Amino acid sequence: MKIYEALRWASSFLTEYGFQHQPIAEILLKHYLKIDRSKLFQMMQDELGEDVEQTFKEAIKQVSEGVPVQHITGFEDFYGRKFTVNEHVLIPRPETEELVLGLLQRIDKHFADQKRVSVVDVGTGSGAIAITLALENRKLDVTTVDISLAAINVAKQNAEKLSAPVRFCEGDLLSPVIDEKKTVDVVVSNPPYISEADFERLDANVRVHEPTLALVGGISGYELYERLVAQIPNVLKKKGIIAFEVGVGQSERVEALIKGEFPHANTEIVYDINGKDRMVFASMI
Repeated sequence: MKIYEALRWASSFLTEYGFQHQPIAEILLKHYLKIDRSKLFQMMQDELGEDVEQTFKEAIKQVSEGVPVQHITGFEDFYGRKFTVNEHVLIPRPETEELVLGLLQRIDKHFADQKRVSVVDVGTGSGAIAITLALENRKLDVTTVDISLAAINVAKQNAEKLSAPVRFCEGDLLSPVIDEKKTVDVVVSNPPYISEADFERLDANVRVHEPTLALVGGISGYELYERLVAQIPNVLKKKGIIAFEVGVGQSERVEALIKGEFPHANTEIVYDINGKDRMVFASMI
């Protein structure tokens, strides 16, 4: 089977299972052949080795059964870097890149004259947010917290691989930071925000293969925001920034939670590239 034939077969096979307009086959072939996209197109007439062809077909069948392609390759691209992912962490999404970009811009604006800026990333998962922040702005002192030791181990692996100076804490929300009696300039989080009812309606590949702990935010989906916002006054400095990713339609309620604790905060709801409310920023400057 030539490469173009393998891509055609995979596209037809996956279309039968509802996977349309997704470059899954391309991602897998680039992974198995260890080449980039331009090289793949140059090799369209090349024959696949028998071992690669067999492995590729097995992987395509796994995808059709709901296994995320990132769990097969073992990584996901985020902000131009490869992050190891597995069943213990949420696969980073493009909208989270927008959260990171927005936070970096606000840090530059509000802390331009400050030599060091302390950040805590709550519910770090794969470490994508924390590691990216630490690498994109070297004046940031980044601490992470996660309740899952398995997730922390993945994040540590990513930090080591990418040479990111990040500190890791195990615990529930901001509890480790509060216990240490530390204060920070920035609190950022992409917490679980899916309600229990909505979880049952998620695609099977997400519901079955990604960690429920990283997805479900209680009965209403707001429980983690409520607990986290109540803790923030214990750790955030007088001049500070809060940055949250939220589910679609959740921004106004999350903004109100922040205003309840910080009445004088400047809050901003930000929409993603598809025009959906996905981020809430608050600055106490």
